Parts: sequence; structure tokens; C-alpha cells
Amino acid sequence: MSFTAKDVALLREKTGAGMMDCKKALTEVNGDMKKAEEFLREQGVAVAAKKASRVASEGAVWASVAKDGKAGALVEINCESDFVAKSPDFQELCSEIADIVSASNPKDNDALLSLKGKSKLTVQELLNTATAKIGEKMSLRHFVRYESKGYIGSYIHLGGKIGILVEYETNKDLSKNKEFTALANDIAMHIAAFNPQYVDSTSIPKEFEASELEILRNQAMNDPKSQGKPEQVIEGMVKGRYKKQLAEICLVEQPFVRGMTESVSVVLDKIAKAEKAEIKIIRFERLVMGEGLEKKTDNLAEEVAKLSK
Repeated sequence: MSFTAKDVALLREKTGAGMMDCKKALTEVNGDMKKAEEFLREQGVAVAAKKASRVASEGAVWASVAKDGKAGALVEINCESDFVAKSPDFQELCSEIADIVSASNPKDNDALLSLKGKSKLTVQELLNTATAKIGEKMSLRHFVRYESKGYIGSYIHLGGKIGILVEYETNKDLSKNKEFTALANDIAMHIAAFNPQYVDSTSIPKEFEASELEILRNQAMNDPKSQGKPEQVIEGMVKGRYKKQLAEICLVEQPFVRGMTESVSVVLDKIAKAEKAEIKIIRFERLVMGEGLEKKTDNLAEEVAKLSK
């Protein structure tokens, strides 16, 4: 049985699925409209299409790092409720998609949706199937992937509320060194807790530095206690205050989360000396689940009123 473009359009109208999905379904069942509808339901495509307009503002950030620590990824997958986000099925979905990103290095979301993982389903098919099984809209929001000759560390906070990825530059393989990998995990945890903005002072944009120095300079000049003091004294005050600010926004300058007595750089240097290695933090990513998304709010009184009509 063959089919036409009108058949594809009719199937799309009936199911809400995309044109390409409808064409694929009709091809699979040799143009049988009823079987095509069943095919789309089985694949979860029709269910996913019907839920496409719903708000998916919950979910989780998940991490995957290669065994040798040379590649790693974070993904954010969204669903509709916090209850589903904590379920084993949803977290398994996040884990498989994160593994695909880490191993395959897709260039963007569209490319990722067409890739296959261990289940032999594409990411889009995984999302559709999960939507059909769980009953909530599932969507891929974004991902981050690092690849390094050194080491990639990661950390997931509170079951997926915050995800961290950190790249280290090293001159020797430390992926099997338990002290280093434990510290890498702790530094990622530190980033989750303290939210540094930059790795160190060299990674701060010149525009930001100039702007902050100007603000601090104006503050000092307007301070009554600074009146009459030489310009070089005021400039010394400004630089001192800026240095203090760096300790708040730069990762390596912050007091390390374990103990809070030494900075991150000091703790990292100790491991480097002990292992006779060079270790440097190159970059990090801190993904917060749902950041920037509009949350769905339910009004219980309104829902009860609707039911009573």
C-alpha cells in the first residue's frame, strides 16, 4: 500500500506528530493509516506531540565522565514534576543521554537528538518513549562537553539540582590516583557550594576588572575617611579592596570547602607536590537545573472551582 503527501498531512492532523515522524510511520507500515497511528503511539511520538505545549520546568542535571577522565559532559533534561525528576526511570534516562554526549561529542541539540545510545534508540526516541511511559513531557534543554589531555572532574548536587564539570591540565596521567580524583570531586563540590565566577585573576575579562576598579576608586574618593589622603594612598586602598574581592569571585583564591583554612590553590599545590606533577584548573561549568525557566504555578482554589462547575 502506497501513500501520498495528503496521507502524511492527515496523519499529522490526527496525532499531532511531526511531518517526518508521520512519513516514517507510514513507510514502516506500508501506508496503512490505522497501523501508522499505532506505530506512532508505540514509539511515544504521538503522546509526546500532545504534551508538547505543556510546561517542563523540573528535571535534573546529569554528568558522565569517561573512565580515563579525558572527556566529560553535563546535560539538563526537563520534566513536569519534581516527583518524576527523582524517579529511577527519569534518572536512568538522564544518565544514558549524558553518556551519549560524553562519548559522541554532538555539535548541538539537533545533532544530539539523532544520536543513539546503549538502548539503540535515538535521544529523541528515548525522550518520546519516556514521555509515553511516565506520562509527563520530557525535553532536552542543553548540554556541556569538555575534552582534555589532562583530566575532567564532575559533581552532581542534590540529585541533579546543580551539575559541575571541571577541566584540569596535568603533565601526567592522574586518572587512577585516588587522592587526586577525590580532590577533583571535592573541588567540583566546592564550586557547587560557593559559585565562583572565574578560575583565577587571569581569566577575569579586562572590562570587568576596569569597571570594578573604577567603582572601588569612586567609593574610596567619596568616603569621608579618605578625604585629604594622597592619591597613591587611595590607589593602594583600591587595590587592596579589589584583591579582597578576587578572593570571593575566583575559584583558586576561595577558602577550600573542606576545612576553610586554606585556599583551593594551596590544597591543589599540595597534591601536585606530593605526586610530583603539574596540575592546573583550566575551566569549569556550573549548571543549575531550571535556571531561567518559568516555573509552572498551580492555584488549588482555581482547580477546585473548575471541578465544581
